[in-house]
Order: sequence, then structure tokens, then C-alpha cells
Amino acid sequence: MPKKAREGNDTSGLLHYLYGPGKRDEHTNPHLVASWDDPYVKDPARSPDMTIGDLALILDAPVYALRRKKPPEHVYHVAVRNAPEDRLLTDEEWARVAREMMHASGIAPHGDDEACRWVAVRHADDHIHIVATLAREDGRQPRLRQDIPNMHLAARRFEAEFGLRQLTSGDKTGRKWAKTGEKEKGIRRGLSEPAREVLQRTVREAAAAAVDDADFFARLGTSGVRVKQRIAPDGNVTGYSVALPGDRDTGQVPVWFPGARLAPDLSLPRVRERWQIPTVVPAVERAEMWREAELRVRAAADQLGAGGLREGAGDVAALGDLIVVAALVTPRLVRDRIKDAAFEFERASRAPGDRALEGQARGLYRESTYLLSRSTAMAGRSDTVAALGFLLALATAVEASQRWHQAQEHRAQAQASGRAGRLLREAVEVTAGAAAARDYRPRPKRATTRPGGPRRTPVAAGERPMAGVVQQALPVQAAAVLADAAWPALRKRLVAVEQAGQDPAEVLATVAARRELGTADSVAEVLTWRLEGWLRHRASEPPSSGTSPSPTATGGTGRTGAVRKTAAPGPRRPPGDEQRKGPKRSR
Repeated sequence: MPKKAREGNDTSGLLHYLYGPGKRDEHTNPHLVASWDDPYVKDPARSPDMTIGDLALILDAPVYALRRKKPPEHVYHVAVRNAPEDRLLTDEEWARVAREMMHASGIAPHGDDEACRWVAVRHADDHIHIVATLAREDGRQPRLRQDIPNMHLAARRFEAEFGLRQLTSGDKTGRKWAKTGEKEKGIRRGLSEPAREVLQRTVREAAAAAVDDADFFARLGTSGVRVKQRIAPDGNVTGYSVALPGDRDTGQVPVWFPGARLAPDLSLPRVRERWQIPTVVPAVERAEMWREAELRVRAAADQLGAGGLREGAGDVAALGDLIVVAALVTPRLVRDRIKDAAFEFERASRAPGDRALEGQARGLYRESTYLLSRSTAMAGRSDTVAALGFLLALATAVEASQRWHQAQEHRAQAQASGRAGRLLREAVEVTAGAAAARDYRPRPKRATTRPGGPRRTPVAAGERPMAGVVQQALPVQAAAVLADAAWPALRKRLVAVEQAGQDPAEVLATVAARRELGTADSVAEVLTWRLEGWLRHRASEPPSSGTSPSPTATGGTGRTGAVRKTAAPGPRRPPGDEQRKGPKRSR
């Protein structure tokens, strides 16, 4: 990840900083990894014959030798950093990176003996700093046109060669990331995230659900952010800016962010595209809301991109808004995953090029968005099951968008769709597990004793061999599950089920039968997600839910604690209002 700093005029000061202890991060073992004249340039950290001041004078020599006036800003500075999850590169590998960056930037093309002078300093495991002076040894100026894009292209090649995290070159669809100063300011204020990121999410949620300008600005106003409209002389609103309350600069002036500075699709003209074509949605009952949205999403997934490149770009934009709104109304059990999916899909919702606003899939996605945004349904006992079909349809739609992006060779957008699709699949399986837990009724079991022999001592919770549980519950898939990399995580879930007082074999068989497993890439991982939903649903149940631990886990006599109900159920109480029961009838 090459990042160019502002040009300066103090070569010695920059080198002293790079070889010094550091300000933000501690500098460890600073040393030279490459230079314009290897191996003849000595390292000030490892040679008594070279000081930092001497190295600065050698770098600046072509600048002071210029016959014309010395440029006011002659120090060129680029930091090249790897992602935190990347492997550590050797000094030799970083040296190759530095030479290629200088070639790509135009500072020192390969084979040019009269090019600019430069050095690369490494003082941390994950990055280097390249310092150059902007004066060629033949007195000419270096040609720096498109230096940053060319360095990014070189970085992409090294990512593939070294097996590092592969990023994408800019296609003007990426969001505006918070700067270092904004992050540090948020930490000082005790915020969990910078103000820019809070505003990005708030504006996107308002834009996705709004139906016109008035609704959009009203939603922003009620969300708690400050809003300032830009009004032309003729009275028309031509733009807007938002600010977080309490976020001020050193002059105590609010820090305003125009919509276009938050993300490319949050400028007012792009926001207005969402309701440029009116969408009419019939009124539906609350119980039918998820089903109606599911039908529209499934139909739209089959038509996504059918009208070509421009129409497909409009389709994925509307799908992105749908995921944003879905994250606000889906059951709390999986809401965090849906929010993460909306965040990941944001890049996929912005395809390079023009967009068509009249696509059939786009219209269906907008209708589904309005259905969800107008609904008062919130997470509850019934919503978890009702939302399962919708979430599965949404995951199918995201997979369709991934295939469309791959066909258009949108690598960044296809990868974003893949990450969002995985999160949605997780949400589907967690929801399926919760639905299985809701419908589950444990079978009564009786402890067996041998005639004339002592009663068998029950196995303590957590001591039962879970490999045997898998073989008992899933005899066909047991071998694949036990050999899967996700088996340790599944085992922990099974132990938690047993410790909660349930028979892990019976529970595992129940969640496995809830949905098919034949298309799963990892059966163990899918079952882990389902058991997570099972456990979370059970933990959220009130104590009077009518279930009790299995007798084999508690060491009972075979009688279950649940009271068999024979009368018709009474009126349903609101969620959270526990059913009061009278004393149990004596036997």
C-alpha cells in the first residue's frame, strides 16, 4: 500500500526522524535496505564512516548543483506498508519493492544512470520509507506524471507474487476512509469510531429508506446529526453537509462533511437517484411483510444484470440499499451480521460507469426496501422464523451480484460481494438454528438400570466424547465433519449444548435436519453456526418456557420437569411478560 506524503525541503530532518525513536510508533532497528547506488551507499546505522547528515548531503548534492533555482519542495517521500495479516517480508524483498516503486514513479527508471537519488529505510516489520530528492544528476526534472497510480499497479503485482492480501487499484468507487488525525481525535473523545464513519453509516441509512428530499432530510434530523443544506439563489437545494454534535476543530467550528466527501454515492444528486422513479408498494399485513419482500428479492435475483452493464449497475446499487435497511429490522439474533454484510457490500453496490434507473430488478429491490422500511416489525419470537426465507433470498441475490461483477471483471466489487454473501450465509444458518430451537420438544427419556446391579452414574456435562455424538447424530457425514478444520469450534458448541442441559446428539440431529447440508462447503462450519443460533435462542427464553434439562444430563430418574398441557392455550402475552404458573399438581 504505497502512500505519498507531502513534499518537503528538509532531507536531513526527515532522515533523522526515520532513524530516530519515532513519535506515533516505536522505531525498531532502523536500517537501509536499498538505495540508488547499491552497494556503495553505506548505512548510517551500521557503518562508522557514514552519518545521517552525510547521507542527507549526498542525497541533496544534485539539488544544490542545479544551475537553475533550487525547487522549494525537493524531498519526495513515500511509505509502503503491508496489511497486518500479511507475512513479514525480508530485507531483500523490500529492496525489490523499493526499486520497483522508484521505477514506476519515474524517480529512477531501470537502467537510467542519471536518475534521481533515493534511499529506502526500514524501521518496522511491516513497512519501509523511501526518500528521494527531485533533481536528476543530469540537471533535468524527473517526470512524475501518474506516479501514485503507477506505484499502486506495481504493488498489485507484488501482492500476487508474494502471496499477500490483494487490494485493488482505485476505480473511484471506494468510500472515503477516515484519516489518521480523525482516528486519533475520535480516540481522544472516547468514541468507538471516527466521526466520518458514523456520518457515513447514518447518511446511508437515511438515503436507503427515504422516498423524497423532505423524507431524507427529516430522517437525518431525527438521527441526531447536524444537517446544513446548500441552497441556490433560485431556492433549490443543491447539496448538503453533515456534522457530528460536539465534533469541532481547533477554532471551535463544527467539522462539516459534504455528502460527496463521505462516499461517491452520497452526494445529493446520487442520493436523489433512489427516488427519481416513484415506487408504489401495496400495503401488506405485518405478518406478510417478510414473505412479500422475499418473493420480490427472489424474482430480482433472477433478473439482475439481464439488461446489460448499465442496468446491472443500477440493480446492485438498489440491492445495497436493501441490505442496509434489512440490517435495521432483522431479528436481533443476527442483526450484527447483517450490518457487517451491509458494510462489506457497500463497495459492491457502486459499479464503475453509468447506471440505469429503470431496471426490473432495481424496481423489485426498491419495493422490498420500502416494505421493510415502512414496517413496524421488530425482532421477536415470531420474526426469527419469518425472516429466515427472506435472509436466504437475500444471500442468493448477493451471490447473483457476485457472478455479475465477475462477468464484468469488477474484481473489487466481486470480492466485496463474496464477503457479504458469506456473512449472510452465516446469518441464515444461525437463524435456522434458532428456528429449530423454537420448535424443539425434547423426547422424554428414562434411565435404565441393570437388574440386580447398581444404577449407572451419569456422565458429567462436558465429559462426554463429542466425536461419538457426531457419529451417533450424523453417521453419514461424521467422517468429513471430524476431519474438518472447523471441528474444534463445533465441539465447543456441542459441549455448551450439553452444559445447558440438553442431549447434544439429539440437538445436533435436530439442527442438521433443519436445512439441507449437501451444498455446504464445510458441514462442520454450518453446524457450528446453527448451534450458535440454538444456544442464543435458548438463552433468550424466559425460565417458564416449559423446557427442562434432559434427565441423562442431570442424573434424574427419567421423569421430565415439563408439565404436559392438555387445555387450550390462553391469550398470548407480549414478549418479555412471563407466564405465571400456579403450584404443580402433586402426584
